[in-house]
Amino acid sequence: MAVNLSGRSFLKLLDFEPEEIRYLLDVAKEFKKLKLTNTPHKYLEGKNVALLFEKTSTRTRCAFEVAGYDLGMGVTFLDPTSSQMGKKESIADTARVLGRMYDGLEYRGFSQKIVEEISEKSGVPVWNGLTDDFHPTQMLADLLTIEENFGRLKGINLTFMGDARNNVANSLMVASAKMGLNFTCCGPKELFPNEKLVDECRKIAAENDCTITLTDDVKKGTENADVIYTDIWVSMGEPDEIWESRTKLLSPYQVNKEVMANAHDDAIFLHCLPSFHNLETTIGKDVYEKFGFKEMEVTDEVFESKQSKVFDEAENRMHTIKAVMYATLK
Repeated sequence: MAVNLSGRSFLKLLDFEPEEIRYLLDVAKEFKKLKLTNTPHKYLEGKNVALLFEKTSTRTRCAFEVAGYDLGMGVTFLDPTSSQMGKKESIADTARVLGRMYDGLEYRGFSQKIVEEISEKSGVPVWNGLTDDFHPTQMLADLLTIEENFGRLKGINLTFMGDARNNVANSLMVASAKMGLNFTCCGPKELFPNEKLVDECRKIAAENDCTITLTDDVKKGTENADVIYTDIWVSMGEPDEIWESRTKLLSPYQVNKEVMANAHDDAIFLHCLPSFHNLETTIGKDVYEKFGFKEMEVTDEVFESKQSKVFDEAENRMHTIKAVMYATLK
């Protein structure tokens, strides 16, 4: 099928067909080649975009900014201190104002309803940089990284370890179902993903000859895995009081050398970052002093191993975000 995403918003992968996701990955590959060969590609010169951040991020902000500049666009960054969105001005009014000034908008924050309202009211393409429910731009980077390592997506066994209710786990399950990867959620049953989303993903997976599996058994969940993926144990916006109970609940699901040894010999480790794999962060030190964990969701041994592709994955945020902006604004 001929793919044309011009004028579309990128809010969640459930909105996109596998062929459209494939197109974005292929465009990202071409942009990566251009970037690595220092070939100019200011294909969107004269356009302007705004980045709306309610949640901070290193990778998302930098990826959008560099991608925008590489494409020749003007980029404006707005955080909660430099915008009245939701305080003195409604989301709808802000969206309508910005839609008159900018060609595209990115939103990174809390509610999925907010990014959907911005898309509805602004009249320009809107890109979801992360909400509590979904993280679609991260998924494109993950899929590209997996394909770079295995040469394919179909039939790859991907296991997510930890809190499978969060935006990354939700989006990985959707991305896997759409693109033919066998997805396994491995974590405590009380942290399994939403049943409605699981059912929806299983229907999609059946159409694409892949599976969705939920298990609380680490050995079964990681056996024959090609990709072991994890995320931090407490998400941004959750109260500090959760750390004690969450670390105890999720410590059996830490990604360590035993977990990686149970996967395929050529398995890779992925993490959306940031990661608490040592004591070199303020939060890491605080958790160690309170609860005794020197490493949390992944050991430093695994994080720094040859199997770890987390920095390739982080770089790929830029190339895939560039593909999304280009495809929707061209």
